[in-house]
Amino acid sequence: MMSPKKTLLSAIATLAVTVSSLFAGEGWMTNIDEAKKLSKKENKPLFVEFTGSDWCPPCIMMEKKVFSKDAFKSGAKKDFILVKIDIPNSDKELKAKNQKVLEKYKVSGVPTVILLDPKGKEFSRFTASKFNSVDKMLAELKQQLRRKDMF
Repeated sequence: MMSPKKTLLSAIATLAVTVSSLFAGEGWMTNIDEAKKLSKKENKPLFVEFTGSDWCPPCIMMEKKVFSKDAFKSGAKKDFILVKIDIPNSDKELKAKNQKVLEKYKVSGVPTVILLDPKGKEFSRFTASKFNSVDKMLAELKQQLRRKDMF
C-alpha cells in the first residue's frame, strides 16, 4: 500500500500531465474540443493557431516574436480563447493526433490561424506570419472581430 504522501504526489503528477495536455504554454489550450466548450461557456470566439513548432521556420519566428509574448496573450485573451494545434516532428503521437485536426479544418500549411465563433463556425482564416509583431497581430484580430460583427 502506498503512503499518503506517495498517493498525493502520484495524484499531483497525474493532474499535471492532464493539465499540461490541455494547455501548451501559459494561456494556450491544446484540445480544440475542450476549447470549444469554454468558448461557448464564455461566449468568446476561438483563436486557433496551427503550427509546426520544431520544423517550420515561420512558425518558430511567430512563436518567438508574437505568440509567446505576454502582451499578445493578455491582449488576445480579452476577446478570444487561445488554442495551439502543434504538429511537431519530435513528438510522433502528438503529430498524428493533431494531423487529424488539421485535416478536419482543411489546413494545408502552417502557420495558419483560424478564428471560430462560439458556435464553432469559422469566420476568418489567415497566414499568421503576415502579422509578424504583437501590434500587427492584435490590430488584425480587432479588425476581424469588427468585420465578424457586421454579419
